[in-house]
Amino acid sequence: MERKPRRFDREKEFEERVVVINRVSKTVKGGRRMRFAALVVIGDKKGRVGFGTGKANEVPDAIKKAVENAKRSVFRVKTVNNGTTIPHEVVGVYGAGEIVLRPATEGTGVIAGGPVRAVLELAGISDVLSKCIGSRTPINCVRATISALQSLKTVEEVAELRGKKISEIRY
Repeated sequence: MERKPRRFDREKEFEERVVVINRVSKTVKGGRRMRFAALVVIGDKKGRVGFGTGKANEVPDAIKKAVENAKRSVFRVKTVNNGTTIPHEVVGVYGAGEIVLRPATEGTGVIAGGPVRAVLELAGISDVLSKCIGSRTPINCVRATISALQSLKTVEEVAELRGKKISEIRY
């Protein structure tokens, strides 16, 4: 008997976190037309994370659109120490927003503000220090954090890029 793939198994593959919901308005002849914009971060807490935005006339619809959008942008984060922290210090930039991420020793926890914390926790990173410089707009913070996480490199990748052995890179 052929087994069908179950849709609800993949449905709960990612945990969703709504970072912010904005009420946006458009002025038309008859007055203001209200809509909602949602920013959502999704992740499996095992190294995969993504974010998305959605706009609709109702909040649940906006969140649903944002989740669909986020599923298209999922990527794998490079981690060390059994996936608890990042391999090295990194700076992510988006627009006027800058996020500095530093690896931390085990047991430190996630030292980060709202939008950055959401991304790091859903990526499965549990020990990291962060600092937000410049723009503190949630969308800019999330995009800068994502750009920082995407620019991480492991020791093996650095060794390969430089054409050296891992022992030559570690000091």
